[in-house]
This record gives sequence, C-alpha cells and structure tokens, in this order.
Amino acid sequence: MKLTEPQIQDLYAFTRQHFVEHYDLQTEPVDHLANDIETQWQNQPKLSFEEAKNKAFKKFGVCGFMDAIEQRAKAMNKRYRRYLWNELKNWFALPQIFATLSLFLGFYLAFSTFYTPILALVFYGIIIIWAIYKGIQLNRQFRRRKEISNKKWMLEEIIFRQSGVTSMVFMSQLYNVYRIPEGFITNIYFIVGLSLAFTAFVIISYISFEVLPSKAEKLLNETYPEFCL
Repeated sequence: MKLTEPQIQDLYAFTRQHFVEHYDLQTEPVDHLANDIETQWQNQPKLSFEEAKNKAFKKFGVCGFMDAIEQRAKAMNKRYRRYLWNELKNWFALPQIFATLSLFLGFYLAFSTFYTPILALVFYGIIIIWAIYKGIQLNRQFRRRKEISNKKWMLEEIIFRQSGVTSMVFMSQLYNVYRIPEGFITNIYFIVGLSLAFTAFVIISYISFEVLPSKAEKLLNETYPEFCL
C-alpha cells in the first residue's frame, strides 16, 4: 500500500509543524516517514495513516527531526564553502591574478607610509560600509524571492544571508585595526601581512556579496533539480 499525494503533502506539513522550515531539509525526513509508514502497512494493513505517522515519528527519538536537520545544514554550509573556495581560487588564475596583485600592491604602498593606522581604519570603514549596504540589498532581494516562491531552500538562504556573517567576522576585528602598535608601522613583515589580510578581506567580501548571489539560480538548479523559481 502506497501513500497518496495528499498524504505526502501532509507529511511535509507535519515536518513544518516540527520546525523544519526549508523544503530541502523536509525531503529527507518525509522520505523516512513515508517508507516507515508503508512498511508498517505491510504488516498492519488496517493501521490508520495518523497512527502510522505518529509511530514513525517516535522513531526519530526525543530530538525529533533535529539531528537530520543538523546533518543537512552542515552539508549545505559545506557546499557553500566549496563554492566560495572555488570562486576564491579563480582570483589566483589568469586574468583575475592581475587584479589580485594590483589590489595587494595598492594596499602595500598605502601601508608603507607613516599613515598606516589611519589608512587601515579608513579602508576598513569603507569596506564595512559597503558590506552593510550590500547585506541590506541582499536581504531585500531574498524577501522578494520569498514572495514569488512558497518554498524555502537552505542553500538559497545561505547565499543571500551568509555574506552578512562574513562581514560580522571582519567587523569584530575593528578594535585590532584601530590599535595597531606604533612599532609595527616600519615592520615589513607586518605591512605584507596587513596588505594580504586586506586583499583577502576585499576579495572574499566581493565573492560573498556579488559573485555568488549573481550565480544563485545556477547554483540552486545544480543543487536541487526540482528547484524552479
């Protein structure tokens, strides 16, 4: 005995009631519930759908769907980091390598002056203001997408909101940028390290806020064959 389409949709609604909001996260527990219910019906054909569903759900344990959600969330975050890493590698291949080197040399020349602490703070402030502006734009874009589609996809939410996490990590270093020790200003290794850090900051922010969101449709269709906005 197989589940009907309305019963399958009931299982999706059931997972949403148990705090599984993303459609791609709902699919795995729904498959487990459906298979378990059909197995129960083979042994107990007269068992009602609701009874079989509740029995199947109890097998997930006291945490319910949380373990399955956690594992899936880790997989999606890992996938996002792989996309980020692949785009980052492109900046060290032709022709982007020239832009990367130019960016590094620009920071290096700027930080080779006596105005290193002031310039570092100015550059840092410019990047953060831009990141906050882009983060607000992406959140608005994400909300508009939600008005079009009634399904939530975890990777989509990561692409449009994970960038904000990136900027917050760098924003947490504001105090260190502000309090650069005076003795470090003439240290060439410090200048090189600072230039590399700012170069990475710019490139990662650009990839997070511009490149990956612009490729969202391609990445989502690649990850979810059933995705269609």
